[in-house]
Amino acid sequence: MTTGRSPVRMGPAELVQAAAMARRFYLEGKSKIQIAEEFGVSRFKVARVLESALERDLVRIEIRVPAELDAERSDALRARYGLRHAVVVESPADQDSDAPDPENLGAVAAGLLGELVREGDVLGLAWGRSIITMANALGQLPPCTVVQLTGVYDAGTADGGSVEAVRRAAAVSGGAAHPLYAPMVLPDPATAAALRAQSGIAAAMGYFHKVTVAVVGIGSWAPGVSTVYDALSEAERKHYAELGVAAEMSSHLFDSQGRSVGRDLRDRCITVDTDRLRRVPEVVAIAGGIRKAEAVGAVLRSGLVTSLVTDTAAAGHLLERQQPGIRPALDRADPGTA
Repeated sequence: MTTGRSPVRMGPAELVQAAAMARRFYLEGKSKIQIAEEFGVSRFKVARVLESALERDLVRIEIRVPAELDAERSDALRARYGLRHAVVVESPADQDSDAPDPENLGAVAAGLLGELVREGDVLGLAWGRSIITMANALGQLPPCTVVQLTGVYDAGTADGGSVEAVRRAAAVSGGAAHPLYAPMVLPDPATAAALRAQSGIAAAMGYFHKVTVAVVGIGSWAPGVSTVYDALSEAERKHYAELGVAAEMSSHLFDSQGRSVGRDLRDRCITVDTDRLRRVPEVVAIAGGIRKAEAVGAVLRSGLVTSLVTDTAAAGHLLERQQPGIRPALDRADPGTA
């Protein structure tokens, strides 16, 4: 870091003094006024000496983050899509391009959740493989209530899926758990309505309006990268594809511009509705991989998501090929200032 000027030569005493001042300022956190008083000079002299120390390479300023994080893409993605937080993780070198989300996203999301959740919050967790990984990686959370935002993908795997993720997060926080013992996708709206009316499910869904931090997954409209897609018949998949579906989030469908489509499917699902999600102060999406890049862009354009954890493969696509065209999401109150 230099100013572009040729520095004036300093003698050994000046070099020693510059090093001492730099130590006080950069390592000990003293102000320029405090340093000036200690060395019996003006604060303007201190400022000149500190500038010279940088020019002469006596001081080197490095901004370092863990190797797995891409700070430059994170900041660019945050700014371009109007996000409150964006964390971009290096894609694993051996990541299969046809695989779902990279496994390391969940662990990084656990760290972000530890920053966002505060005592007394209501944390909502939707279905998602990375959300399950995140819950298993949680080390600590402030005391909070944890509620499940979607039914389970497969009732036979509830104990190892989203129900267990809710239990795990609640156990880490020491708060109450409110799981949803119901499938995510039902055969018809009447069956879904009947299940929503059951006391246990209704009680859990009664917490939806209290959620302050939500964590959701994103799927592409393709096999293996959307649990809803996989749960439907071939005729149903074709029907929604003809409506222009590009992404799925918590069983809500979006076209490439982030517009909601496929209302008939939502009526068949046990899930938090998009109007409710839009009122949640912090909605964190976890999704990565090149197969999900287009879908992530579509959901970001919906304005429902305030923060994103993704990988370099998806981030590169979002930054290089896609135009934002997003709807405003950050007019919500920042949960950290509420």
